[in-house]
Amino acid sequence: MTPDKYSAVWVSHTSINDFRQCPRAYFLKHVYKDPKTGHKIKIMTPPLALGQIVHEVIEEMSTLPTQDRFKKIPMDRYDELWKKITGKKGGFFDRDTEDKYKRRGREMIARITKHPGPIAEKAVKIKESLPYYWLSEEENII
Repeated sequence: MTPDKYSAVWVSHTSINDFRQCPRAYFLKHVYKDPKTGHKIKIMTPPLALGQIVHEVIEEMSTLPTQDRFKKIPMDRYDELWKKITGKKGGFFDRDTEDKYKRRGREMIARITKHPGPIAEKAVKIKESLPYYWLSEEENII
């Protein structure tokens, strides 16, 4: 069998720990794919929703020329993007929890705006794929 990184099972510290705690949960989280779409199923949780939106704001900023990154207020973009994950779409089962996470995200964006650090500098996008190591070519595990 020729090694194929696209069909291989990629393992990580997290996935190994998931397997050790509950092999069935590992399977559902890391291996199982929806038979209709062929995609893995990811359950949205509040921390995942928060991270997704904050990263999206930062990623969008990094694609702009450095002099334009703060022309459009990052907090406004955060509030726009938050609409994508509000309510149950973001794994929020009550308004208080959503408000708590939204506040945390606003604090993160405010910190970035006040202390931009490397975000204010030129971003170099690396086009190479992630490095990987074959643990077992026979069993197709990276």
